[in-house]
Amino acid sequence: RLALEAGLRHAIRDGQLELHYQPKVDLASGRVRSAEALLRWRHPQRGFVPPNVFIPIAEEGGLILSIGEWVLRQACAQMRAWLDSGMPPLRVSVNLSAKQFRHGDLTAVVCSALEDAQLQPGYLELELTESSIMHDAEASAATLQLLSTMGVHISIDDFGTGYSSLSYLWRLPLDKLKIDRSFVRELISNPDDVAIVKAIISLAHSLRLGVVAEGVETVEQLEHLRELGCDQYQGFYCSPAVPPDAFVDLIKRLRAETPALTEADMLRTQSRMYAYTP
Repeated sequence: RLALEAGLRHAIRDGQLELHYQPKVDLASGRVRSAEALLRWRHPQRGFVPPNVFIPIAEEGGLILSIGEWVLRQACAQMRAWLDSGMPPLRVSVNLSAKQFRHGDLTAVVCSALEDAQLQPGYLELELTESSIMHDAEASAATLQLLSTMGVHISIDDFGTGYSSLSYLWRLPLDKLKIDRSFVRELISNPDDVAIVKAIISLAHSLRLGVVAEGVETVEQLEHLRELGCDQYQGFYCSPAVPPDAFVDLIKRLRAETPALTEADMLRTQSRMYAYTP
């Protein structure tokens, strides 16, 4: 553990961190609207170190803020490079840790990353867990309102696995709820998971939010989610997270089968806050 922490302190400087990208696909049309940026650490001796191993070490060692900022800036820079290369527009989503979300300069860092990449805010989606938002719901609402007013998209990740205050949920300027893979894994065989997924979709749609299912691996899961009214999915059924060059090839193949989204389609946010921005 100590060796990993010591190595992680030099990982950014030595170019060992990478972002891989996993598409999010519309269930109705098959279009790719966005891609989630997922962090990978290619250790020079150990090979790829799993995120569930090194992220807790980064959290406890005080490295998560610098790593999180690198991820945000790298994802925005990659999106700019894709746009400049002529790739049709899509949105990139970035996971924020609880410490990163609660840090006082988050909004300034987001603005700086977007400005450096010359990227409109609508190209960026931030994913946060329920627990990180509900830790201080009032402060979280204020931060999210600032980000949403800019035009940044906001999603709650792993919905249903943490805790939420429904009295706050409708007040938050959100765009999506993401159904955790633990509910999708046994969707075909477990009626309880079906009931939970159905309830999340119904709740989200009643609040005018989109719903993304994570961890979709089979056509049976996909069809069941379609019947339940889920909006988007991601998972191995479409593709695992892949490096940027492989992602470009994947998008070309997928978009040969379905029309590309326009920039106006992609930038549109469902947040109630953005609708009232002058």
